[in-house]
Amino acid sequence: MTLFAEVRNYSSAKAPLVLLHGFGGIGALWAPVVSRLDPDIPLVVYDLPGHGQSLGAEGIGHAGVMAKVVLADLDRRGISSFHLCGHSMGGATASLIALRAGDRVRSLTLLAPGGFGPEIHHEALRRYGLAVETGDLALALAALLAPGSMPGVTSLDRLTDARRLPGATDRLVEILNSFLVETDGRTGQGTLPLSAFDALGVPTRLLWGAEDPILPVTQAKAIWPGADVMLIEGVGHMLIDEAPDAVASALSSAMVAD
Repeated sequence: MTLFAEVRNYSSAKAPLVLLHGFGGIGALWAPVVSRLDPDIPLVVYDLPGHGQSLGAEGIGHAGVMAKVVLADLDRRGISSFHLCGHSMGGATASLIALRAGDRVRSLTLLAPGGFGPEIHHEALRRYGLAVETGDLALALAALLAPGSMPGVTSLDRLTDARRLPGATDRLVEILNSFLVETDGRTGQGTLPLSAFDALGVPTRLLWGAEDPILPVTQAKAIWPGADVMLIEGVGHMLIDEAPDAVASALSSAMVAD
C-alpha cells in the first residue's frame, strides 16, 4: 500500500511544506495550523505508516523506518526540496530526514520532538494508542494536554473514525513498542544521534510546551547550536491543538526566510 498524503497547491516552482503528525495522529489533525497559513502555500500532509489512510503502508516502525519511507515517497512524487515540520514522533522522523537529506531540507520545524532524551510518559501514550471510542479518546487525549485543557471536538471525531478501522490499534501498539527501550529496568524512548546535527546547516526552529506531560520540556536543551527555541507557557504536548497560532507563525517565518 502506498503512503497516503494530502497534497495542496503543489508545483515544481516552490518548495512545499511537508507536515508529519505524531504518534496516534493523522494528517487531518494539522487543520488548526493549516487554516492559519497562507492558503496558497504548497503542502504535503502525510498520514504516517500505520496511521489513518496509511494503515497498511510499508514503514510501520520507529522513526528511522518512517524517515526512509517518507523520503522514498517524496522521491516518487518528484519533490526534490521541501520545508519540513514534525510533531512528537513525527518530529523525530523529520529530524532523521534532515540528517539523511539535509541538502533537500530548506527549513526544519520541530514540535516537542521525540528522541531528544530517554524520558517519556509511555503509559499515557499506550492508553492513547488503545483508545477507540470518542469518550475514551477524550480522556486519553486530555492526559497529553496541559492541565485544564480539553481536546477539540473536530479532532476527536476524526480520530474516532481512524481508530475504528480494522487493525488500527494493533498497528499503534506495534509502533509504540518499536521506539520504546528498556534501560536499567526502566522503559524509555530511543534517542537521536543529536551530536550529528551540529554541522547540519538547516535552519531549525524548536517549539515545546512548558507543561508537556509526555516529553519533559528540559529535553529542549538538547537542541543543536544555532536553532531557534520557543518554550510556550500554559501548553502541553499537543502544540497543533494548543498553540496553533505559534506553530503557524513559526512555519510562515521559515518559509518567508527561505
